[in-house]
Amino acid sequence: MGSKPWLQPAPTYRTLETYWDSDDDAPGPRCGHTLTAVAATKTHGPRLILFGGATAIEGGASSSAPGIRLAGVTNSVHSYDVLTRKWTRLRPAGEPPSPRAAHAAAAVGTMVVFQGGIGPAGHSTDDLYVLDLTNDKFKWHRVVVQGEGPGPRYGHVIDLVAQRYLVTVSGNDGKRVLSDAWALDTGQKPYVWQRLNPEGDRPSARMYATASARSDGMFLLCGGRDSSGAPLADAYGLLMHRNGQWEWTLAPGVAPSPRYQHAAVFVGARLHVTGGVLRGGRAVEGEAAIAVLDTAAGVWLDRNGLVTSSRNTKGHAEYDPSLELMRRCRHASASVGVRIYIYGGLRGDMLLDDFLVAENSPFQSDMNSPVLTPERAMNLSSPRFNQPNLSSFGMTPTSDDGSEFPSSASLSMDKNSMEKLREASAAEAEAANAVWQAAQAASSVPAEETSVSDDNSPAAETASDASDNDADVRLHPRAVVVAKEAVGNLGGMVRQLSLDQFENESRRMIPSNNDLSYPTKKFTRQKSPQGLHKKVISTLLRPRNWKPPANRSFFLDSYEVGELCYAAEQIFMQEPTVLQLKAPVKVFGDLHGQFGDLMRLFDEYGFPSTAGDITYIDYLFLGDYVDRGQHSLETITLLLALKIEYPENVHLIRGNHEAADINALFGFRIECIERMGENDGIWAWTRFNQLFNYLPLAALIEKKIICMHGGIGRSIHSVEQIEKLERPITMDAGSIILMDLLWSDPTENDGIEGLRPNARGPGLVTFGPDRVTDFCKRNKLRLIIRAHECVMDGFERFAQGQLITLFSATNYCGTANNAGAILVVGRGLVVVPKLIHPLPPPIQSPETSPERVTDDAWMQELNIQRPPTPTRGRPQPDLDRSSLAYI
Repeated sequence: MGSKPWLQPAPTYRTLETYWDSDDDAPGPRCGHTLTAVAATKTHGPRLILFGGATAIEGGASSSAPGIRLAGVTNSVHSYDVLTRKWTRLRPAGEPPSPRAAHAAAAVGTMVVFQGGIGPAGHSTDDLYVLDLTNDKFKWHRVVVQGEGPGPRYGHVIDLVAQRYLVTVSGNDGKRVLSDAWALDTGQKPYVWQRLNPEGDRPSARMYATASARSDGMFLLCGGRDSSGAPLADAYGLLMHRNGQWEWTLAPGVAPSPRYQHAAVFVGARLHVTGGVLRGGRAVEGEAAIAVLDTAAGVWLDRNGLVTSSRNTKGHAEYDPSLELMRRCRHASASVGVRIYIYGGLRGDMLLDDFLVAENSPFQSDMNSPVLTPERAMNLSSPRFNQPNLSSFGMTPTSDDGSEFPSSASLSMDKNSMEKLREASAAEAEAANAVWQAAQAASSVPAEETSVSDDNSPAAETASDASDNDADVRLHPRAVVVAKEAVGNLGGMVRQLSLDQFENESRRMIPSNNDLSYPTKKFTRQKSPQGLHKKVISTLLRPRNWKPPANRSFFLDSYEVGELCYAAEQIFMQEPTVLQLKAPVKVFGDLHGQFGDLMRLFDEYGFPSTAGDITYIDYLFLGDYVDRGQHSLETITLLLALKIEYPENVHLIRGNHEAADINALFGFRIECIERMGENDGIWAWTRFNQLFNYLPLAALIEKKIICMHGGIGRSIHSVEQIEKLERPITMDAGSIILMDLLWSDPTENDGIEGLRPNARGPGLVTFGPDRVTDFCKRNKLRLIIRAHECVMDGFERFAQGQLITLFSATNYCGTANNAGAILVVGRGLVVVPKLIHPLPPPIQSPETSPERVTDDAWMQELNIQRPPTPTRGRPQPDLDRSSLAYI
């Protein structure tokens, strides 16, 4: 795997000066303790809670007995205030847990849960002790858990997974080293431990490993010592699928060194690993002492960058004080924002009492949102232990260094591109008009009767304001951008851009002063004959190294296309017309056969496979998979294969180009014939269009966000109207509702309300911000996400942010020079735009890159014959007034 500039190396740690009022408030030297970050409360900022550990050692160099023995095991609690940098000893009310070391701890909102360990009296019980820090009256609670549990053990790990499940793994019960895994649902009373039987590649038995839960729900087990005493270098991710099944997955990459008795904690998608020892207690030294596992990129990094082989040796490199600082074991680490904190530990026979800090890279890899910063740490959420939907640190990402971010002015179109896009699209208008006339003739409702429903309509009867207690939907203040390809090492840099830095995205909005639960779905796979869909995935899902075929031949024959369509069709037939989805969801706009852009989006922001991110985030595609671009066949066949492989996690809805009347004219039919032969091509094109009639028509995310291809037009006032559309459905047999859903657009800007004629063709309309507000209010929705129109920044807000247009294909039709984008809807319903820029023209000559030239020529010839609909917001020239595209 090639290194990228945004794969930032591991950080350097430094000593942090801290304060306390009395010696009793200072934690002092210790090892085998825990350090846990706790969310802010109404009266306190974020804190680190240090508990237990050994405060003395016996033996060592001054003793005749070999080795050392830990002593002075304690159950004291110390709190570090991140904002004031002050230590305070806490004396909570209630019965405390017994003195212990080598125990495990996890934060649950503003509480800390402790379990297991070993003390002067031997193994601690497996009781769960909770330290409640919600208010100023700190208190210990012992949690009553019914049934069998993990049992007494030490050297194990525990953390909160998916903001709900306490998961504990491995350890030693005094008889043997363990490999079992247990989970406790904190949202379900009575509390019960469940012994897990995960699928996948299971880790071997180990103790003194580390584990940390990523914010999206992945539990990562790292390193440890096996039953023979050998240190381990592997890492395993544990994930729970939506059907309740857990699965282990071996993490990719080469670790700098095996280790145990180390520390590890996540910041974003980067697991920061420090210290540890090898066999015989020899410290991990040199650059290997500080490492990062970037789980988004699947690579290990040290301070020199990408690690390709184990670097820990017995040799002596040049002395580096910062690396010597990290030569320790049995220490503890925690993170708040982008900062990683480390306290204490053991170096040789010396207990440590120093406090170290480092900062994660500002260009960190991330799952769903840009970088977290410590300045926003006081905004942490404070969920309670007994709530089913516990949330972890809910920090608002920010970044102050605006100079690092490029302006989006480079996305502006040049004069020639503007003129090309202003050309009339008479052919497309004619096709739209023909479909509209057919739909109007088939509909029993005259067009003039569908303009607006009155207050006595069924939709109006059910309308009400959304509850103030509902979780709000909001667009993140920054978008994630992959910079344009550049000469040197700057190409591919991932950056974040404030929304106000986009030149085009918000131009339609007029400044204003007014600035739910479904049954869990199964994670199953639909079979296709002889694993055909797997053949498609293995051939096409290559985000890094996919290349278009040199002779434009297609690798499937018509029989295989038919089998693939049949398998996918069986799934679509069982789905509702309006899909009901749960966050997180990654949403894609129009692709239009630009398969290279789909691969780039997968490469930069994750792709749907178990090696990617499908186990914890769904994929939703908003239609227009075919036409205009060079590789409609690759685009639609891969998406169908992914639907078959992950039927509950990959979702496709219909666009206006998923119709025979349209894609017969705008490239898909021609592509099928040219690449598969006339007979096979026409048969395949016909079969694809039969499948398209079964596609769902919209999707609801958490009952708060509705996603569709076009819009609400004149006729759609309730989600129920869409739900009542029966499939299979063709455009000419469909209703005006279907036409509005797939063809309508928002008006030019927030200042144009009501309904207006649509330049796409007679009978089609645009709808104003008042229609958007009314629709959202009636249906208790917070946001409409739609596609259908090319927008310069890849996404564009309308109706004061209540509607977002999304377009994922870059440089649409080779002339628009637009960016492509996806929207990532997180669990908290924060929507994060993620962008890619158009690729520059190829540097290679036609002789060295014939497939690029062939593809470009094919697309350009088609689009000259049938010009695309102009980019959203670009004016129509006067010479178009006689065209059907001008109204």
